[in-house]
Amino acid sequence: MTRVFVYGTLKKGQPNYYRMFESVNGKAEFLASARTTQKYPLVIAGKYNIPFLLNIPSKGHRVRGEIYRVDDKMLKFLDEFETVPSMYQRTEVEVQVEECVGETDGEEKLRAGSIIEAFVYSTTTYQPDWPSLPTYESYDAYGDHGLEYVTREGRD
Repeated sequence: MTRVFVYGTLKKGQPNYYRMFESVNGKAEFLASARTTQKYPLVIAGKYNIPFLLNIPSKGHRVRGEIYRVDDKMLKFLDEFETVPSMYQRTEVEVQVEECVGETDGEEKLRAGSIIEAFVYSTTTYQPDWPSLPTYESYDAYGDHGLEYVTREGRD
């Protein structure tokens, strides 16, 4: 099992959250809410208003998201869903646990304030203007930013 930190449309209450729990994709278990230990620019970009975590450490905010424990099948699904390696790259980041639902993650105890490593889908391939876009600490597809996320089913 592998830990994955999600910050965008795969979080609870967001348009693609259901994909984390479709058994055909594999298994995912919510572990905790967390935030990155480093700052990163989280922007909403492109014609479909997709959230992107730009792999530019020390810029932007400590991004809030959720940690899941996923099996190999779900990890493979997420790689395909996130279009790795052309749109996103899966890299490890350190995240600080904010609130956990369970006491353990395998052998390791998770507790608020602890720092762990998890995979994140970030990008090093982006348009030149993206680093100058507004950055967010937490993504919400339905937020007051006015940038409506276009689901895959709604794209041309």
